[in-house]
Amino acid sequence: MRHLHTRTTRGRLLATLTALVFTASLAAPAVAVDHASPPAPALADGLALTPPMGFNNWNSTHCRAEFDESMVKGIADLFVEKGLKDAGYEYVNLDDCWALPQRDADGKLVPDPVRFPGGIAAVADYVHAKGLKLGIYTSAGTKTCNSAGFPGALGHEYSDAQQFADWGVDYLKYDNCNNQGVDAKLRYTTMRDALRAAAEKTGRPIVYSICEWGENKPWEWAADVGHLWRTTGDISDNWSSVLSILKQNLPLAPYAGPGHWNDPDMLEVGNGGMTDTEYRSHFSMWAVMAAPLLIGTDLRQASDATLEILGNREVIAVDQDPLGRQGTVVSSEGGRWVVAKEMKDGSRAVALFNESGTAQRIATTAEAVGLPGATAYTLRDLWQHRSYHTAGTISATVPAHGTVLVRVSADRRWAAHPPAAELGIDGSPLLRAGAPATLTTAFTDLGRTSARRVSVALSGPEGWTVRAASPTAAGAVAPGRSLRTRWSVTVPQGTPTGSYELTLRATYRSPDGTRAGGVLPLAVSVVVPPPSGTSALGDLPWLSATNGWGPVERDTSNGESAAGDGGPITVGGTVYDDGLGVHAESSVAYYTGGACETVTADVGLDDEKGTAGTVAFEIRADDALAASTGVLTNAMPAQPLTADVTGAEVVRLVVTDGGDGIDSDHADWAQARLTC
Repeated sequence: MRHLHTRTTRGRLLATLTALVFTASLAAPAVAVDHASPPAPALADGLALTPPMGFNNWNSTHCRAEFDESMVKGIADLFVEKGLKDAGYEYVNLDDCWALPQRDADGKLVPDPVRFPGGIAAVADYVHAKGLKLGIYTSAGTKTCNSAGFPGALGHEYSDAQQFADWGVDYLKYDNCNNQGVDAKLRYTTMRDALRAAAEKTGRPIVYSICEWGENKPWEWAADVGHLWRTTGDISDNWSSVLSILKQNLPLAPYAGPGHWNDPDMLEVGNGGMTDTEYRSHFSMWAVMAAPLLIGTDLRQASDATLEILGNREVIAVDQDPLGRQGTVVSSEGGRWVVAKEMKDGSRAVALFNESGTAQRIATTAEAVGLPGATAYTLRDLWQHRSYHTAGTISATVPAHGTVLVRVSADRRWAAHPPAAELGIDGSPLLRAGAPATLTTAFTDLGRTSARRVSVALSGPEGWTVRAASPTAAGAVAPGRSLRTRWSVTVPQGTPTGSYELTLRATYRSPDGTRAGGVLPLAVSVVVPPPSGTSALGDLPWLSATNGWGPVERDTSNGESAAGDGGPITVGGTVYDDGLGVHAESSVAYYTGGACETVTADVGLDDEKGTAGTVAFEIRADDALAASTGVLTNAMPAQPLTADVTGAEVVRLVVTDGGDGIDSDHADWAQARLTC
């Protein structure tokens, strides 16, 4: 089953999900592709030849009163004022709650006169006057997905499609709620035919977005039905949601192309639940997957950083490439993803994506991403907006949850650019206050020419002592060679535990004197040794915590939303006084410093979700699996779990999905104990 938090919010209580194929490992793609079933031919109407770009209000406003005519017009104004229209954003789309709950006496849809006093046609006219297009929403059921129950289009397809066309609508998002069990292909094909009929009468074609959440594998049958189809459940503004959706959508690359796109849902960039690093990864990976780019934040409140991400034209160009290929996975070992997208000009867009919570080196080659053999290649960094050359290696130390996005080509003019340089660091990112630690940085020349006048510098927060213990400069670094520098880093006594940032900077010149440089931000953690004896993990500080829905809770279950909204931890009818309440997929990391021996807990799914949910629990000692359960269901009592973690620097408590999609997976680490 799919996750019912979003479905409940939007009234999608009648939805059931044909299970997607998941793996227990977070590092593996989550959906298997049946290459024996070729995709259907695409619609030949010339629409959506590149993935649609625009805005949808749902992720930022849901059905709140602020969603109204004024907001929609304001978004259209901002598309123009902020340069988003020029960057390619085109559609201003309304989601649920735009209509009255009842049709009129003639069975027609009625726009809410409070939200849209001028009607939808007037809004369409305003949007069109800006050189933009308007989208609208309804459901392939008797009601839409909101709990208020606005009218759906099932049984009214031709009438509703005609209304949309008459109003000047250019895009339809067609949801999946209250579908009364009618065959999905029949429901969505009927609306396709209705939209065609309306277009013939009015001359207004409508881009058709199928939103049936991947339940019936629309990628296998919908290419000649709609222009895009959702491949997953609804996205949420957190890292776990983005990661889960990414893994479900990546394997479906063979089914995407001009006029028929896999849709992993709208963008959350700017909504506040993730860091800018995570939002850049979100945007980069959606672009590499040739996904629709529908802004989901209220642009009236968007920060400069949000607008910089959404307006990155070099990244947008990857998404909008006319060849229309979705990026494919080259490798994904250990959460170090390489995804490559073939471009019309023969180049490759390559994403080095780090799903993990620590910086990692990710590397591939020009040959591995499909480029022909060449003496050297031009490498364009799409976030730095700088060009370099490489002898063939494509590599970087990528920050936690970060993405380096480059465009690589076998360009004979490679020598016009300085050599690419990789910055890296060796040593533990776990530092104790008052105790000097040694870190070693590396500057490596990846090009065909020497990097000259190389200089590196490492800096930390104010008050930290960072001293070089070996040379920080070199007259030249030959191709394939490195300048390695040892540093002594001391954290001041009394520094609170938590995450801090070191910054490695490098400057150098190419043989012709062209200046170049790089910056590598590195997250480090200030830690304290764990206490001796046996401690409740709910009482100890954690290094990091990621969670599928809502925050990790101490001593209560997971309530899916705000901190503290859970209830007593209860598994199999037994109530526990302490522990951790999480929601798949989740990972909670603790610093153990090699001083601890065992972790114990009673684990299971919380009773608050009844019979729903399946999960699996793991305890990891550094990167090694120390203990695990099989798949657990809500019908099972709590299971005792014990792990030997002797010698581990870091212990991680991990909960993965049980194989049926991330739905109602409220997992408890009851009476979790660490013995040191």
